[in-house]
Amino acid sequence: MTEAPGEVALRTEALSKSFGGVHAVNDATTEFYQGRINGLIGPNGSGKTTFFNCVTGMIPPDSGHVYYRDRDITRWQPHRVARAGIGRTFQLCRVFPRLTVLDNLLVAVHPPHPLAYFGRPRVALLVERARDILARVGLDHLETSEARDISYGQQKLLELAAALMANPAMVMLDEPAGGVNPALIERIAVLVTELNAEGTTFLVVEHNMEFIMNLCHHVVVFDRGRPIAAGSAAQVQQDPKVLEAYLGV
Repeated sequence: MTEAPGEVALRTEALSKSFGGVHAVNDATTEFYQGRINGLIGPNGSGKTTFFNCVTGMIPPDSGHVYYRDRDITRWQPHRVARAGIGRTFQLCRVFPRLTVLDNLLVAVHPPHPLAYFGRPRVALLVERARDILARVGLDHLETSEARDISYGQQKLLELAAALMANPAMVMLDEPAGGVNPALIERIAVLVTELNAEGTTFLVVEHNMEFIMNLCHHVVVFDRGRPIAAGSAAQVQQDPKVLEAYLGV
């Protein structure tokens, strides 16, 4: 896929985060495009997940700024970032294991005991939306199953479905193909492509290079906490700095 110039959805300026003497994210200035599937790759320990956590408010950066649609969202709490239109999944799948598949989606968008807050008509609409999304990701036949009883790959799909419940404009996926069988990886790739064609922007962290290179329009490469290359998949694969980071050559 070719590089995707255009409107910037998410950008960071000199973003940094350290843990003790380890600079997990180090003066990272990046741009990710609106309406595209963006990729973020790099060797193990290059700071990708920490970058995600700083952007989405899971941890505060030490310095620098995060801008979403030119609005400074630095150090916003996660719920506020979500309300701004950014959804995310996690490297280690986060679902509620003892809740049903359907209830996992319902708790993603409102507090417990929703009838006390929204009333029955609102809940009925949420249930209808949840079932539509479960059908979209291929989990509708499992809606009454507890999340702990479905496969890890299905839990990955469930987590993505929960992220979609709030209808985010941008979805950040942290290793969606990790620990997932090839058939489900293909399903995730097709789903991301379809949602992107419908207008959803994506930022994907992934170690599966085939998945990233076939899927993404624009790829940023991290090494030692900072971006070292950006461009189309073909461009970053040929970049000497990227080869050195991955292969030590």
